[in-house]
Amino acid sequence: MITETAEISTVLDAAGRRWPDCADNRAELIRRLLLEQLPREAEARADRLKSRQEVIRARAGSVAGVWPENWRDELRSEWPE
Repeated sequence: MITETAEISTVLDAAGRRWPDCADNRAELIRRLLLEQLPREAEARADRLKSRQEVIRARAGSVAGVWPENWRDELRSEWPE
């Protein structure tokens, strides 16, 4: 269930003009608006994922050499058995 605020009412009225065959069916207008938005949202999600992957690739190896190669051995030697 959705509360029809003034903003939502404005959007639904515009959708009703766009789809006059269901202008009196608010639920159908909401369904059509959502289905219309799905491909754009999927594309935006894919773009965000691609951007994150590019950042990860660009930064891969950027902290190489920060830890000495034997850091695990050094850490383990500090703990009593």
